[in-house]
Amino acid sequence: MSGVPHDDRGLLLGDGLFETVLARDGALVLWPEHLARMTAGCEVMGLPAPAPGAALAACERAVSLRPSDRRLAVRLTLTAGSGGRGLDRPTTPEARLFATAAPAAPPTEPAELVTVSVRRNAGSPTSRLKTLSYLDNVLARREAGGAEALMLNARGEVACAAAANLFWFRGDRLQTPALSCGVLEGVMRGQILLAAASLGVVVEEVSVGIEALAAATGLFLTNSLIGVRPVSRLDGRRVDDHSDVARLRAAVASVS
Repeated sequence: MSGVPHDDRGLLLGDGLFETVLARDGALVLWPEHLARMTAGCEVMGLPAPAPGAALAACERAVSLRPSDRRLAVRLTLTAGSGGRGLDRPTTPEARLFATAAPAAPPTEPAELVTVSVRRNAGSPTSRLKTLSYLDNVLARREAGGAEALMLNARGEVACAAAANLFWFRGDRLQTPALSCGVLEGVMRGQILLAAASLGVVVEEVSVGIEALAAATGLFLTNSLIGVRPVSRLDGRRVDDHSDVARLRAAVASVS
């Protein structure tokens, strides 16, 4: 695609969705899960879902333009298409679909996490969708100043990082914020839940304040590009390791 028209609703209003897919050696990792999430998001937003063949072809074209890169972040973007002035969409939206790819080296060091003032709006449907409206995340990452941002919701509950889901151990139980806290249902989050079940690790989806992380061990972030990334420090405090983090990381190594 040569360019986005000036009347595109994704550009003007953030009216659309995207997926970030890992490509390794030319193959799209967990593609069915990413396509299913975009399709479900379209249903919530009242947008026409992309044809599976067209979505796959767009991503594969983007990958083919970078044959020398073995590991890529492929972004599939769907906008509500062109529309007139104002909030109302055309009666029959004609969605616009395109994909891009960029090199994506895996992280080699643990993350540092800093609690920021920008809050997740757990009451908004967009908090649980991967929409084009990502300004809160941008501002959270900016406030973190080079670290990863830990975002709470308006009730003060732990929600997520700016671009990742969050997990930690409390004793031998793996905990992660419940979706009702304003959490995106990450594709890698889902893989961790499956891996934990296969390893016999008990998982609890919780609604807790920041104080719950004071006794946490094995704190880690997940998304499709980083897989499992341990957190070494939270707000300047060292976070202790947990032996099961390595087991979980190994369990999802084939898809991260």
